[in-house]
Amino acid sequence: MPAQSVRAVVVPEPILLRDSVGSIAVLTLNRPAARNSLSESMIAALHAALNDIGDQPGVRAVVIAASGTAFSAGHDMKELTARRTDADGGRGYFAEVMSACSAMMQAIVQLPQPVIAAVQGVATAAGCQLVASCDLAVASKTATFATPGVDIGLFCSTPMVALSRNVARKHAMEMLLTGEPVSAHAAREMGLINRVVAVGTERDAAIALAGKIAGKSAYTVKVGKAAFYRQADMDLSEAYRYASEVMTDNMMADDAAEGIGAFLEKRAPTWRDR
Repeated sequence: MPAQSVRAVVVPEPILLRDSVGSIAVLTLNRPAARNSLSESMIAALHAALNDIGDQPGVRAVVIAASGTAFSAGHDMKELTARRTDADGGRGYFAEVMSACSAMMQAIVQLPQPVIAAVQGVATAAGCQLVASCDLAVASKTATFATPGVDIGLFCSTPMVALSRNVARKHAMEMLLTGEPVSAHAAREMGLINRVVAVGTERDAAIALAGKIAGKSAYTVKVGKAAFYRQADMDLSEAYRYASEVMTDNMMADDAAEGIGAFLEKRAPTWRDR
């Protein structure tokens, strides 16, 4: 009796990969064929992963990387355009996606752990927004950044929020109004990224940077990150008042007592993360 042929079942890869390097969580955008565009599913997957990480004290830092040649080309325009046939012309869906994306970007800022982008290629529109939303960013010397929505009649208004909080207004406006790409070296000079590294080393460089932070008190890093973003929106006197309160509370923490004691005793601290 002839053997029946067995049809192979192809299981699609997850659109977001998650790995661990010690206490560092590495999230990898995994839609290389779509230039890692931020589809509705990708936004949801990123947000869910961030929420899960925030509840895990064992994770001390996060790296966001990407598969393929592009970091992220921004929103999935094919997915968005397909909804123009909706009864409302797509308005409800567009609002839902933009709201979900904005919430995900804010989740990065609100995460207790620092988040570092590892950029290996183009980061455009919402992809550039993702880089700007991260606390730190490392990029390949061939990486480029742009907010080119103006070229297709769609001003990059939501990417503008993160971009304008990272770089000077004139730099942000030039990117938004011209849509022209900015090189990695120019992005570093503007303050959009922290470091430019050799091609192919950006992921390892981001993990190494995350490792330096992971060796600090997780409690202190959490307090400091939250205070940094909160004081940035205050006027000078209010910022100093708030920062003084934060520092006073921080001085009462176990890790501050341990860290200062270790410094005075010339030994390595043992963090309790509290």
